[in-house]
Amino acid sequence: MELRHLRYFVMVAEEQHFTRAAARLNMQQPPLSQQVRALEQELGFDLFVRHPKGVVLTAGGKVFLGEAKDILRRVELGSLKAARAAQGIEGTLSVGFTSSAASHPLIPQIIRNYRERYAGVDISLHEGNASELTENVMAERTDIGILRAPVAHPKAAQYQHLLNEELLLVLPSGHPLLKGQSSAIEMSVSLADLVDERFILVRRPGAPGMYANLVQACRNSGFEPTIAFEVERMLTNVSLVAAGAGISVVPASMQGFHEGSVVYCRIRDAKPRLTAPVTLLCRSFNQSPPITHFIELAQQLSSQYRKRSMSRSR
Repeated sequence: MELRHLRYFVMVAEEQHFTRAAARLNMQQPPLSQQVRALEQELGFDLFVRHPKGVVLTAGGKVFLGEAKDILRRVELGSLKAARAAQGIEGTLSVGFTSSAASHPLIPQIIRNYRERYAGVDISLHEGNASELTENVMAERTDIGILRAPVAHPKAAQYQHLLNEELLLVLPSGHPLLKGQSSAIEMSVSLADLVDERFILVRRPGAPGMYANLVQACRNSGFEPTIAFEVERMLTNVSLVAAGAGISVVPASMQGFHEGSVVYCRIRDAKPRLTAPVTLLCRSFNQSPPITHFIELAQQLSSQYRKRSMSRSR
């Protein structure tokens, strides 16, 4: 049984006449009659009672008409949904992010714009560390990962660099290094002045690039940093700084957490320059249309963000 046979049958039932139905179908009447007869033979019962002025449905034909229309409606709806999925207008998308990456204003902007542009896509969001996100993306449990610096480089991983931002020093309020600083906006501390401080950092597997760059910058300033604590997430190290357990560094977009208990200030004389990237992770295989649309939007908005930032800094 073919879908065209169902369409032929429905058309004849609506017109109650083979010739009129054939005209609407842009075909000759004899082939139409033959196709309907073939359908009746396949079903094993007559669909129509034929008479000189046209046809009327049999009892079986009346029941089959409802079923045929339902099948055709479902096929049409299925085709439409499949087409929308192929275009990325409908479907699902799973996005994972680290807490520090999500704190940057660009990331909520990307997600909000994606929701508005592709309202038919069911997007799920969840948090994890960079290692977990990498593993989940490669295992196809997550579609997109948004993190700081890559922690691993699987062969099938694709990384899209979105932007860099400055790393700021986080000190507890009232710290001696802040004495004499005239304005919170102008506050800065030389890296060499941190020789006796206890650092609280995101553990090395979670932020290998930023961790290594800070350690190297300290060594270039003539000292080996004292690592008091290693934590899982950057929000934790800010909390520990607020508790007076040490000092830390975080991306500039995180300033504002524990405001009043900590002070954020710029770092002078750091070599290499201390920055924090924002990176989008996806896999090179099985990229559905919702995934490619998200990547394209992220690239577009991050480019606009960088241009605005450059304009403001001039």
